[in-house]
Amino acid sequence: MLTAGRPVRYASQLSRNAYRYWKNISKKPPLRQVQSVLFWLPTFIVFTQVGCTVRTVTGNSMQPTLNPDLSRPRDVALFNRWSIVIKRSYERGDVVAFRSPQEHGKLLVKRLIALPGDQVKTLPPYPDVEVIVPEGHGWLEGDAPFNSEDSNHFGPVPLALIDSKLTCVLWPPKRVGAIGSQMTGTQAERVTELSPT
Repeated sequence: MLTAGRPVRYASQLSRNAYRYWKNISKKPPLRQVQSVLFWLPTFIVFTQVGCTVRTVTGNSMQPTLNPDLSRPRDVALFNRWSIVIKRSYERGDVVAFRSPQEHGKLLVKRLIALPGDQVKTLPPYPDVEVIVPEGHGWLEGDAPFNSEDSNHFGPVPLALIDSKLTCVLWPPKRVGAIGSQMTGTQAERVTELSPT
């Protein structure tokens, strides 16, 4: 039978063991420390390239979903790379990070509102009133469309430019939690699904 005291003792034992481990590493010669870091470095790199990564989201293009109050610190979010890099799983409504098709090295965060074959009623400044999303592309928009650099500026985005899918907000503490894949009302009304999800 478990008592209320055992988990606390177990947790404190774990923290003591972790402290001893790091204390012992600091006593090792510098070459041993470097070997220890080099041993774990590939695991960390693979995890961040294929698993998950943490990013700070700035700007107001995704309000109210992200950064609802600009006077506060920016949202820090967990992005799932596995579902994009390995599974190639795209769904309407997902909030994704993607490489800008116009500015090399810039990463943008927007909502995927249409998949290949879907028909979208565009917003200004896009030159056409409606567009059918071509094969291998998606239509990405911010939740605050008139404050957003998105597909209404540069057209359909190749799905290959999508880097990761936003899973949850980690900071600030009062906003910690999962991000749903619900499009705003106006986004959903402007998309005609011609292709299966």
